[in-house]
Amino acid sequence: MQNDMGGMLPSQILFGVAILGFFVLVIMEKLKPYRRFTNKIGKASFVTNTTAFLFNNVILTALRATSLFFVAQQFSSHGLLSGMSNNPVKWVFSLLLYDLAIYIWHIASHKYEFLWRFHKVHHSDKSFNVSTGFRFHVIDLFLEIPYKCLFVILIGVDAYLVLAIETVQLFFIFFHHSNLTFNNEARLSKFIITPSLHRTHHSTLRSEHDSNYGIVLAFWDKLFDTRKEAIPEHIGLDVIIAENFLQLFSLAFITERHIKRLLNIIPKGKKL
Repeated sequence: MQNDMGGMLPSQILFGVAILGFFVLVIMEKLKPYRRFTNKIGKASFVTNTTAFLFNNVILTALRATSLFFVAQQFSSHGLLSGMSNNPVKWVFSLLLYDLAIYIWHIASHKYEFLWRFHKVHHSDKSFNVSTGFRFHVIDLFLEIPYKCLFVILIGVDAYLVLAIETVQLFFIFFHHSNLTFNNEARLSKFIITPSLHRTHHSTLRSEHDSNYGIVLAFWDKLFDTRKEAIPEHIGLDVIIAENFLQLFSLAFITERHIKRLLNIIPKGKKL
Protein backbone atom coordinates (compact mmCIF):
# COMPACT_ATOMS: atom_id res chain seq x y z
CA MET A 1 0.00 0.00 0.00
CA GLN A 2 2.86 2.36 0.86
CA ASN A 3 4.53 1.69 -2.51
CA ASP A 4 1.24 2.38 -4.29
CA MET A 5 0.88 5.75 -2.55
CA GLY A 6 4.55 6.56 -3.22
CA GLY A 7 4.07 5.91 -6.93
CA MET A 8 0.70 7.64 -7.16
CA LEU A 9 1.89 10.96 -5.74
CA PRO A 10 4.46 11.76 -8.48
CA SER A 11 1.90 10.72 -11.14
CA GLN A 12 -0.70 13.09 -9.68
CA ILE A 13 1.84 15.91 -9.48
CA LEU A 14 2.90 15.40 -13.11
CA PHE A 15 -0.73 15.38 -14.25
CA GLY A 16 -1.36 18.60 -12.34
CA VAL A 17 1.69 20.19 -13.97
CA ALA A 18 0.45 19.12 -17.44
CA ILE A 19 -2.99 20.67 -16.85
CA LEU A 20 -1.37 23.83 -15.48
CA GLY A 21 0.78 23.89 -18.62
CA PHE A 22 -2.39 23.78 -20.73
CA PHE A 23 -3.79 26.94 -19.11
CA VAL A 24 -0.43 28.73 -19.31
CA LEU A 25 -0.21 27.94 -23.04
CA VAL A 26 -3.81 29.15 -23.60
CA ILE A 27 -2.91 32.50 -22.04
CA MET A 28 0.36 32.77 -23.96
CA GLU A 29 -1.22 32.13 -27.35
CA LYS A 30 -3.97 34.67 -26.58
CA LEU A 31 -1.36 37.32 -25.76
CA LYS A 32 1.02 36.62 -28.63
CA PRO A 33 -0.33 34.14 -31.21
CA TYR A 34 1.83 32.90 -34.06
CA ARG A 35 -1.09 33.09 -36.51
CA ARG A 36 -4.31 35.06 -36.07
CA PHE A 37 -7.49 33.16 -36.93
CA THR A 38 -10.87 34.87 -37.16
CA ASN A 39 -12.86 35.05 -33.92
CA LYS A 40 -15.50 32.74 -35.42
CA ILE A 41 -12.97 30.03 -36.30
CA GLY A 42 -11.06 30.39 -33.04
CA LYS A 43 -14.17 30.27 -30.85
CA ALA A 44 -15.72 27.33 -32.75
CA SER A 45 -12.44 25.44 -32.49
CA PHE A 46 -12.04 25.96 -28.75
CA VAL A 47 -15.67 25.14 -27.89
CA THR A 48 -15.76 22.04 -30.11
CA ASN A 49 -12.41 20.76 -28.86
CA THR A 50 -13.16 21.22 -25.18
CA THR A 51 -16.60 19.60 -25.64
CA ALA A 52 -14.87 16.62 -27.27
CA PHE A 53 -12.47 16.48 -24.32
CA LEU A 54 -15.30 16.42 -21.78
CA PHE A 55 -17.27 13.79 -23.73
CA ASN A 56 -14.22 11.58 -24.29
CA ASN A 57 -13.14 11.87 -20.67
CA VAL A 58 -16.50 10.84 -19.30
CA ILE A 59 -16.41 7.69 -21.44
CA LEU A 60 -12.75 6.79 -21.69
CA THR A 61 -10.46 8.29 -19.08
CA ALA A 62 -11.29 5.77 -16.38
CA LEU A 63 -11.17 2.86 -18.83
CA ARG A 64 -7.91 4.01 -20.41
CA ALA A 65 -6.05 4.72 -17.19
CA THR A 66 -7.28 1.66 -15.33
CA SER A 67 -6.58 -0.65 -18.30
CA LEU A 68 -2.98 0.48 -18.64
CA PHE A 69 -2.50 0.49 -14.89
CA PHE A 70 -3.95 -3.01 -14.44
CA VAL A 71 -1.96 -4.48 -17.35
CA ALA A 72 1.26 -2.90 -16.11
CA GLN A 73 0.67 -4.22 -12.60
CA GLN A 74 0.07 -7.75 -13.90
CA PHE A 75 2.81 -7.95 -16.54
CA SER A 76 5.58 -5.53 -15.51
CA SER A 77 7.75 -8.47 -14.48
CA HIS A 78 7.57 -10.20 -17.88
CA GLY A 79 8.58 -7.64 -20.51
CA LEU A 80 11.79 -6.51 -22.18
CA LEU A 81 12.85 -4.13 -19.41
CA SER A 82 11.52 -6.17 -16.51
CA GLY A 83 15.02 -7.24 -15.44
CA MET A 84 16.19 -3.65 -14.97
CA SER A 85 15.97 -1.99 -11.58
CA ASN A 86 13.59 0.95 -11.33
CA ASN A 87 16.04 3.83 -11.88
CA PRO A 88 16.53 6.80 -14.27
CA VAL A 89 18.13 4.60 -16.94
CA LYS A 90 14.99 2.45 -17.09
CA TRP A 91 12.82 5.57 -17.15
CA VAL A 92 14.71 6.93 -20.16
CA PHE A 93 14.52 3.62 -22.05
CA SER A 94 10.82 3.33 -21.25
CA LEU A 95 10.12 6.85 -22.55
CA LEU A 96 12.13 6.18 -25.72
CA LEU A 97 10.29 2.94 -26.49
CA TYR A 98 6.88 4.35 -25.57
CA ASP A 99 7.46 7.39 -27.77
CA LEU A 100 8.53 5.13 -30.65
CA ALA A 101 5.39 3.01 -30.19
CA ILE A 102 3.12 6.06 -30.40
CA TYR A 103 5.07 7.34 -33.41
CA ILE A 104 4.36 4.03 -35.20
CA TRP A 105 0.69 4.17 -34.21
CA HIS A 106 0.47 7.72 -35.52
CA ILE A 107 1.85 6.66 -38.91
CA ALA A 108 -0.63 3.77 -39.05
CA SER A 109 -3.46 6.22 -38.28
CA HIS A 110 -2.57 8.10 -41.46
CA LYS A 111 -1.78 5.14 -43.72
CA TYR A 112 -4.71 2.82 -43.05
CA GLU A 113 -8.18 4.01 -44.09
CA PHE A 114 -9.98 2.40 -41.15
CA LEU A 115 -7.79 4.24 -38.64
CA TRP A 116 -7.69 7.46 -40.69
CA ARG A 117 -11.49 7.77 -40.69
CA PHE A 118 -11.29 8.35 -36.92
CA HIS A 119 -7.94 10.15 -36.75
CA LYS A 120 -8.95 12.70 -39.40
CA VAL A 121 -11.31 14.16 -36.80
CA HIS A 122 -8.20 15.52 -35.11
CA HIS A 123 -7.06 17.10 -38.40
CA SER A 124 -10.43 18.71 -39.14
CA ASP A 125 -9.70 21.76 -36.97
CA LYS A 126 -9.43 24.88 -39.16
CA SER A 127 -7.61 26.56 -36.31
CA PHE A 128 -4.41 25.43 -34.60
CA ASN A 129 -4.31 26.05 -30.87
CA VAL A 130 -3.60 24.26 -27.62
CA SER A 131 -7.20 22.96 -27.43
CA THR A 132 -6.62 21.08 -30.72
CA GLY A 133 -4.81 18.58 -28.50
CA PHE A 134 -8.28 17.62 -27.16
CA ARG A 135 -9.84 17.10 -30.60
CA PHE A 136 -10.01 13.33 -30.96
CA HIS A 137 -12.79 10.93 -31.85
CA VAL A 138 -13.73 8.69 -28.95
CA ILE A 139 -13.18 5.55 -31.10
CA ASP A 140 -9.70 6.79 -32.04
CA LEU A 141 -8.82 6.94 -28.34
CA PHE A 142 -10.51 3.60 -27.67
CA LEU A 143 -8.49 1.84 -30.39
CA GLU A 144 -5.28 3.10 -28.77
CA ILE A 145 -6.02 1.27 -25.52
CA PRO A 146 -5.30 -2.35 -26.59
CA TYR A 147 -2.29 -1.15 -28.60
CA LYS A 148 -0.80 0.58 -25.55
CA CYS A 149 -1.65 -2.38 -23.34
CA LEU A 150 0.23 -4.70 -25.72
CA PHE A 151 3.20 -2.36 -25.63
CA VAL A 152 3.20 -2.30 -21.82
CA ILE A 153 3.21 -6.12 -21.78
CA LEU A 154 6.09 -6.32 -24.26
CA ILE A 155 8.41 -3.88 -22.47
CA GLY A 156 7.41 -4.58 -18.87
CA VAL A 157 7.07 -1.11 -17.36
CA ASP A 158 5.95 -0.33 -13.83
CA ALA A 159 2.34 0.88 -13.63
CA TYR A 160 3.17 4.27 -12.17
CA LEU A 161 5.92 4.84 -14.72
CA VAL A 162 3.33 4.25 -17.47
CA LEU A 163 1.08 6.92 -15.97
CA ALA A 164 4.03 9.31 -15.66
CA ILE A 165 5.02 8.81 -19.33
CA GLU A 166 1.40 9.27 -20.43
CA THR A 167 1.35 12.57 -18.55
CA VAL A 168 4.62 13.74 -20.13
CA GLN A 169 3.15 12.98 -23.55
CA LEU A 170 -0.04 14.85 -22.62
CA PHE A 171 1.99 17.97 -21.86
CA PHE A 172 3.84 17.70 -25.17
CA ILE A 173 0.53 17.33 -27.03
CA PHE A 174 -0.59 20.61 -25.46
CA PHE A 175 2.77 22.23 -26.22
CA HIS A 176 3.18 21.31 -29.87
CA HIS A 177 -0.43 22.26 -30.69
CA SER A 178 -0.03 25.74 -29.21
CA ASN A 179 -0.38 28.70 -31.55
CA LEU A 180 3.03 30.04 -30.54
CA THR A 181 6.51 30.70 -31.81
CA PHE A 182 9.57 31.64 -29.77
CA ASN A 183 13.29 32.32 -30.00
CA ASN A 184 15.48 29.31 -30.80
CA GLU A 185 12.45 27.20 -31.76
CA ALA A 186 14.26 25.91 -34.85
CA ARG A 187 17.19 24.79 -32.70
CA LEU A 188 14.91 23.14 -30.14
CA SER A 189 12.99 21.35 -32.93
CA LYS A 190 16.11 19.28 -33.64
CA PHE A 191 15.48 17.48 -30.36
CA ILE A 192 11.74 17.67 -29.54
CA ILE A 193 8.51 18.26 -31.43
CA THR A 194 7.73 21.97 -31.43
CA PRO A 195 4.66 23.91 -32.66
CA SER A 196 6.38 24.78 -35.98
CA LEU A 197 6.95 21.09 -36.77
CA HIS A 198 3.50 19.96 -35.73
CA ARG A 199 1.84 22.87 -37.53
CA THR A 200 3.13 21.35 -40.77
CA HIS A 201 1.48 18.09 -39.71
CA HIS A 202 -1.89 19.91 -39.66
CA SER A 203 -1.56 21.32 -43.18
CA THR A 204 -4.46 20.81 -45.59
CA LEU A 205 -1.94 19.37 -48.08
CA ARG A 206 -1.63 15.62 -47.71
CA SER A 207 2.02 15.80 -48.76
CA GLU A 208 2.65 17.99 -45.71
CA HIS A 209 0.36 16.47 -43.10
CA ASP A 210 1.78 13.00 -43.78
CA SER A 211 4.95 14.02 -41.94
CA ASN A 212 6.26 14.96 -38.48
CA TYR A 213 4.52 12.12 -36.65
CA GLY A 214 6.55 12.44 -33.44
CA ILE A 215 4.92 13.24 -30.10
CA VAL A 216 7.85 14.06 -27.81
CA LEU A 217 11.15 13.38 -29.57
CA ALA A 218 12.09 14.70 -33.01
CA PHE A 219 14.57 11.83 -33.44
CA TRP A 220 12.11 9.32 -34.94
CA ASP A 221 11.08 11.55 -37.85
CA LYS A 222 14.74 12.13 -38.68
CA LEU A 223 15.59 8.45 -38.40
CA PHE A 224 12.71 7.24 -40.58
CA ASP A 225 12.77 10.19 -43.02
CA THR A 226 9.31 11.50 -42.17
CA ARG A 227 10.43 14.97 -41.10
CA LYS A 228 9.30 17.98 -43.14
CA GLU A 229 9.93 21.64 -42.42
CA ALA A 230 7.34 23.82 -44.12
CA ILE A 231 4.98 26.68 -43.35
CA PRO A 232 1.47 25.45 -44.22
CA GLU A 233 -0.70 27.89 -46.11
CA HIS A 234 -3.93 26.46 -44.69
CA ILE A 235 -4.77 24.34 -41.62
CA GLY A 236 -7.34 21.53 -41.49
CA LEU A 237 -8.95 19.34 -44.14
CA ASP A 238 -9.84 20.53 -47.63
CA VAL A 239 -13.34 19.16 -48.22
CA ILE A 240 -14.46 17.90 -44.83
CA ILE A 241 -15.60 20.40 -42.19
CA ALA A 242 -16.68 19.87 -38.58
CA GLU A 243 -17.78 23.02 -36.78
CA ASN A 244 -19.46 21.53 -33.72
CA PHE A 245 -19.26 18.39 -31.61
CA LEU A 246 -22.04 16.45 -33.38
CA GLN A 247 -20.40 17.07 -36.76
CA LEU A 248 -17.09 16.10 -35.20
CA PHE A 249 -18.43 12.77 -33.96
CA SER A 250 -20.20 12.03 -37.28
CA LEU A 251 -17.15 12.91 -39.35
CA ALA A 252 -15.60 9.49 -38.79
CA PHE A 253 -18.42 7.86 -40.76
CA ILE A 254 -17.92 10.05 -43.84
CA THR A 255 -14.80 9.12 -45.75
CA GLU A 256 -13.06 10.81 -48.66
CA ARG A 257 -14.20 7.85 -50.79
CA HIS A 258 -17.85 8.66 -49.98
CA ILE A 259 -17.34 12.29 -50.97
CA LYS A 260 -15.64 11.36 -54.26
CA ARG A 261 -18.46 8.94 -55.04
CA LEU A 262 -21.01 11.69 -54.34
CA LEU A 263 -19.14 14.13 -56.57
CA ASN A 264 -19.13 11.55 -59.37
CA ILE A 265 -22.92 11.23 -59.11
CA ILE A 266 -23.43 14.96 -59.61
CA PRO A 267 -23.89 15.69 -63.34
CA LYS A 268 -20.96 17.54 -64.83
CA GLY A 269 -21.51 20.43 -67.21
CA LYS A 270 -19.93 20.65 -70.61
CA LYS A 271 -16.43 22.04 -70.70
CA LEU A 272 -16.18 25.37 -72.48
